Amino acid sequence: MPEHDVERFERIILPHLDDAYTLARYLVRDSHAAQDVVQDAALRALRYFDGYRGGDARAWLLSIVRNVSLTWRQRTAGDAHTVDIADIGVAGGHETDAAAIESSERERIVGAIESLPEEFREIIVLREIEELSYKEISTVVGVPVGTVMSRLARGRKRLAALLGVGVEEAG
Repeated sequence: MPEHDVERFERIILPHLDDAYTLARYLVRDSHAAQDVVQDAALRALRYFDGYRGGDARAWLLSIVRNVSLTWRQRTAGDAHTVDIADIGVAGGHETDAAAIESSERERIVGAIESLPEEFREIIVLREIEELSYKEISTVVGVPVGTVMSRLARGRKRLAALLGVGVEEAG
């Protein structure tokens, strides 16, 4: 790969690695595996970067991350994976009651997201955490925008029920 292509890859794709890790973390439910998934996805993205024709680089990379995550999960089916809340950005230190409450609430939310079926969990993560548009999510997940909207609505409803929040507050 020519040096200018590597520089272009670094400029366009590498800024999205944190988003890639966040998605992988929620999909594979293991911090070390998520790191491996992102590394594999980045290598695949680099290998096939000559096929990237512009557009939304973040959605392109997240599509690769999603596919690598699904492959990883198929290979490791049956293994138990636990959520390491610290890896998803829980407030550090419990010096104050406010920090403890925030940490507890974040753990409750992450746990609720983790308990959602995959089809809803990935849509919730992409929309609410990664803040992708419906169209971008459609590209990443490979389903029509209408399906994205439907899954998001149903996922939000399930999440609200898990958290004991009224549906009107959850949207």
